[in-house]
Amino acid sequence: MNTIANGVWPTMITPYTEDNKIDYDAVLKIIEWYDQQGVTGIFAVCQSSEMFFLNKEERLELARFVVEHTPKHIGVIASGHVAEKVEDQIEEAKAIIDAGVESYVFISNQFAKPEEDDDVVRKNIEYIIDKIPGESFGIYECPYPYKRLLTPENLKWCADTGRFSFLKDTCCNVDQLKAKLEAVKGTNLKIFNANSATLLESLRMGCAGFSGVMANFHSEMYAWLCKNFDKDQEKAELMQAFIGAASVIECQCYPVNAKYHMNLEGVTMTLNCRNKDKEELTASRKLEVEQLQKLYHHIRKEFI
Repeated sequence: MNTIANGVWPTMITPYTEDNKIDYDAVLKIIEWYDQQGVTGIFAVCQSSEMFFLNKEERLELARFVVEHTPKHIGVIASGHVAEKVEDQIEEAKAIIDAGVESYVFISNQFAKPEEDDDVVRKNIEYIIDKIPGESFGIYECPYPYKRLLTPENLKWCADTGRFSFLKDTCCNVDQLKAKLEAVKGTNLKIFNANSATLLESLRMGCAGFSGVMANFHSEMYAWLCKNFDKDQEKAELMQAFIGAASVIECQCYPVNAKYHMNLEGVTMTLNCRNKDKEELTASRKLEVEQLQKLYHHIRKEFI
């Protein structure tokens, strides 16, 4: 079974051309920027990638491209788990796995309807993974179209199948994270926190790293914390204070603001998105992104 390496796994955004096609020149620039930032791996074809707004062919093409053009020292996992019919989900998962990803990531809310219980979740997971020859699966507690958090019991059940190695956790709650970590202790399943404010404490408890939207703003700060959280307590607390406060920017108009920030970093692309109107990034919001970028570069001098 593949083991997902500890560290930072950014949720990759998708750049578009002026005529609303995937801009693969910009995808290459993003991969290069991630590499310079010191990430461990890339989570492609996820919600940040606007996977619900990509068609089947685009999702597969994007996954293949990222796998083929990412340096070998950086891992690639991917989702694309958006089809309504179970049989379609299975076929698309097989195609993404064949593209060469390290792990195929399921979306937790696709296993059952909001009103259905955990028994339905386990039944559907068992059915789907029985049909797919993958050796390493992940689960993402995606908030869209609705948020289904895995209970510690369900997570342990997944870990005990021996086929799950990754959880992108979005509970944003230290107590819940602690219970989940206890549930998967001794298994191959690693938990990656998507929440910036709880990251340091979750790392101290045993989380394997970070996989969240803010890695599209300053991955290297997260990479530093994941590597140094237990080496210099005072500096770790200061880094946590920065990334926690900075993370409020994700409530602004993501992923438009992430694309604007990447342009400030020299990673050129349009601000076009399919799930958000770029005009929502008003002049004052652009100033907020610009000021955050300046603060980031000032603080990084003390750490990087």
